[in-house]
Amino acid sequence: MSDRESSGEIFGIPYNFESPTLTKFIKSHWQPGEGMLVSKPFGIGYSLNLANWKSWVVILVAIGMVLLERREETKAETVEDEQEPVEVIIDD
Repeated sequence: MSDRESSGEIFGIPYNFESPTLTKFIKSHWQPGEGMLVSKPFGIGYSLNLANWKSWVVILVAIGMVLLERREETKAETVEDEQEPVEVIIDD
């Protein structure tokens, strides 16, 4: 077996490859008094801290963008359905 650490930082980015548990998951995503981003409970990088109000703003903006995109797709489909066929006449 290798002597590698299962958690730490590389180039300032946190990593954690310890076995994930539900308790670790909840503790890592709910940290009152911390910033908007916290290190992930498993993997590389950061995750949102759900105890910070800014994280909820980010989530709501993301949901809003997805809903707007779906509404635009639905509008485009209805416009395509309403168009009538066009007759093209080519003179030789």
